[in-house]
Amino acid sequence: MLYVIWALFVAGTVYSFIHTIRKNRQHEQRTADWPRVQAMVTGSRAGWSGGTGNMTRNRRFFPTYQFTDLHGRPFIGKSDVSSVEQPVPGSQVEIAYNPANPSESFLVSTQTRTALGCLIPFFAVFAVALFWFIGVFPMG
Repeated sequence: MLYVIWALFVAGTVYSFIHTIRKNRQHEQRTADWPRVQAMVTGSRAGWSGGTGNMTRNRRFFPTYQFTDLHGRPFIGKSDVSSVEQPVPGSQVEIAYNPANPSESFLVSTQTRTALGCLIPFFAVFAVALFWFIGVFPMG
């Protein structure tokens, strides 16, 4: 029975990783040819981290920014990428924007890729250790 639960846990986690990797890759491909410019942070929106399970909720900040497209027109944007530190108004961030619709812009970030690069090996070791634990300490 424990092996079935373990297999379902591993399958669910692998599915989640694959979904996140595909979504991140699609986003990167979609924005690959978009111009990248420096934007000035104008402020931030405050929010909270998920706080699921036993984790405590943490205050997060989502930068708002202003940039100028290649034609010199100003635009404003807000990031979906949060940080623990409140961004300093006037600081610079790199953004990519859709040349066909400059109001569509994204903060250039490697956080998702970095997080996955750390989580995948951690999960692999955890899954192997859990499998070993189930075999060494069987219930019943």
